[in-house]
Amino acid sequence: METPIDKKIIPGRMLLIIDPQTDFINGTLPVPGAVNAMDSLAEYVRNCDGTYACKVITADWHPYGHMSFDDCGGAWPRHCVHDTVGAAIWPALFDAVFSTSGDSLVLHKGEQACKEEYSVFENPYAAGEIAARVRRHRISHIDICGLAGDICVLSSLRQGMELLPDVRFRVLTRFSPSIDGGRKLNEFIHHHDTLSDTITPLTDGQTDQ
Repeated sequence: METPIDKKIIPGRMLLIIDPQTDFINGTLPVPGAVNAMDSLAEYVRNCDGTYACKVITADWHPYGHMSFDDCGGAWPRHCVHDTVGAAIWPALFDAVFSTSGDSLVLHKGEQACKEEYSVFENPYAAGEIAARVRRHRISHIDICGLAGDICVLSSLRQGMELLPDVRFRVLTRFSPSIDGGRKLNEFIHHHDTLSDTITPLTDGQTDQ
């Protein structure tokens, strides 16, 4: 979806937001600090209008009997069941993404009852859509963030780096709260210097080539 706004867009950048859904924020499986992180991310997106040629939101879209649920033998409480309030994108963030300039879309994952998809790239359709937009918008940089930092963000980051080796990934850790307090994500960043977001996230008119 191309947002009908005339603001000049900086080419070559994508914002990939992992699973900013109600159940992970204040629902059945809340990540500590998620409310503040997602509200702050919404403000960041508005302030950076024009920075990203493409903004992608991913969302768990589980059937009621998904294998990850504890009553189905999995590790987690029931969460993000498709077409329920818990699966909804955080409203402030959804509005920010779709009211600012650039190509914006939502991609689902975890739709099959017997398949876990922590990484968005494990879903063939979603992975194909991301790859197509990388080509279309000549994406060279992807900023990644979302919920939870130590699980679906980290899994998507690992696989994205493998599948898109010519793209530079950067983690916006301030918008990626983790269940483990950030240990796993920070350890991964520590071993990949180019992933650090110690540089202030870009605003309109800035580059870090």
